[in-house]
Amino acid sequence: MTEIEIGMPTLKPKDFKTDQEVRWCPGCGDYIILNTVQSFLPEMNIRREDIVFVSGIGCSSRFPYYVNTYGLHSIHGRAPAIATGLAASRPELSVWVVTGDGDALS
Repeated sequence: MTEIEIGMPTLKPKDFKTDQEVRWCPGCGDYIILNTVQSFLPEMNIRREDIVFVSGIGCSSRFPYYVNTYGLHSIHGRAPAIATGLAASRPELSVWVVTGDGDALS
């Protein structure tokens, strides 16, 4: 029996939005990434409680504040390592890394 069959609520993109004011510059590409992620997360049929976004530094690091899931803001350059540890210790979670060029290339 799948989660949907046992009464998992049907989620919509608005269910993945928070009440936080988005603080990116006008025209920033992060807006379209945020909108796209919030749009397809419901199609994954994963409970919000089982999704974690891990970010590092920079503008993209604000991403977890804008998605109504669990989130973790890590230190410079360590988001992939932290996400790997989280995924290894909690394999039932869907763990995502959000990073920008300054963070990813450090």
